[in-house]
Amino acid sequence: MRKPRQRQAPVTVITAAEPSQAEQLQSRQKRYLIMMGLRVLCLVAAATAYGTGQMWAVPIFVVGLVALPWMAVLIANDRPPLKPSRFRRTTVTAVPDRAIEAPARSNVIDQ
Repeated sequence: MRKPRQRQAPVTVITAAEPSQAEQLQSRQKRYLIMMGLRVLCLVAAATAYGTGQMWAVPIFVVGLVALPWMAVLIANDRPPLKPSRFRRTTVTAVPDRAIEAPARSNVIDQ
């Protein structure tokens, strides 16, 4: 009977790997196209609201027309967040023996 081998280095689990650059790019392009599609819908809705005389809805759709391209570019240029294990968080605690004491209270009278 053969003796099982022991592994020397830890095995990288594929589920812990980051998506490839091509997958990240495709995901960002998809989100960008969805947001630009929403912008086209806002344009059509604003024109329809203007044509039907519902002027109260036109500014809402115009805000969408202006804000969506800006948000789409920000989201498209964003990359997935880094894994939490890559961050080093340190906490600073005060050392009690080195704390500065408050000065003694004294009454000062100006003459």
